[in-house]
Amino acid sequence: MRVIEVITDQGHVDTLRGIAAQQEVLDIWVGHKDEDGRCSTRLLVRPERQQAVMDALQSLLATADDTRILVLPVEAALPRLEDDDLDNEKQNSITRSREELYQKIVAGAKLDSNFMYMVIMSTIVAAIGLLEDNVAVVIGAMVIAPLLGPNMALAFATTLGEGKLLWSALKSNVAGLFTALGLSILIGLLWPLNFDSHELMIRTDVGMDGIVLALVSGAAAVLSLTAGWSNSLVGVMVAVAILPPTATVGLMLGSGNYQHALGAALLLAVNVVCVNLASNIAFLLKGVKPRTWYEKKKAKQSLIIFVLFWLIVLAVLIMAVKVRHQYLLMS
Repeated sequence: MRVIEVITDQGHVDTLRGIAAQQEVLDIWVGHKDEDGRCSTRLLVRPERQQAVMDALQSLLATADDTRILVLPVEAALPRLEDDDLDNEKQNSITRSREELYQKIVAGAKLDSNFMYMVIMSTIVAAIGLLEDNVAVVIGAMVIAPLLGPNMALAFATTLGEGKLLWSALKSNVAGLFTALGLSILIGLLWPLNFDSHELMIRTDVGMDGIVLALVSGAAAVLSLTAGWSNSLVGVMVAVAILPPTATVGLMLGSGNYQHALGAALLLAVNVVCVNLASNIAFLLKGVKPRTWYEKKKAKQSLIIFVLFWLIVLAVLIMAVKVRHQYLLMS
């Protein structure tokens, strides 16, 4: 459940009561008028009705400059919902609202000093784990996963047709990938590679199983975000890691092993493409879309373009993987 608090002019209270009745909210409270003529109205909303309530509030109060809408999580409520209400909630798709997703995803894609520090530290951790063949250390770098956030933001931006978020996600992606690649190349130049390392060598190749894994993991990431299952994201981070393949590319380039670097680059590209493609499709299936008709039309065009783009790139990558495998068998 969520509490949606609307701080607006007292003259809108009757409108809010109408929305509450129409959307069948669980409860509504109206506070006292403040000195500036505004009052706080709180609505207790079922998860499956949250987006509809938010859209109705934004549509009716869009021209009110003095309005503020807040979404507050509810950890528990007494009295408890009746069994029939609980069954009804289970039958519905319980998702976070578009606005909650936006706040959470934007935070993970922000290009700032903290993001860059996380990229640098996770690259060092991944490189050490790969060189030492230490699976626990590599998993540690996967869990840090600073590059997953920008890719999720990229998929979310294309789903909503959000140009500003799209460019922000692209900048974070490029900055993170090039920083991790440059640092791992430097490490590859300074430290001798351990070609007996299983953790290192398994990231120099990709097969169809890796492609399917990346697709499923990308969809699982969206499901975890929309349903609010933050703990499940840890498993996604480990399943479709982006940073260890990036570190492998850099280590191989730094040591002059270009054939292995190519294999790791293909794995990295497959992971990035599959995460974005699966995330776009999952956001679409979960019903994540803009509010207005014009925004929906723009988002639909953006989504079609990017899904086609990712499909074409994935097809090219699959052909490249097959050609590389044939070349390795012949040589």
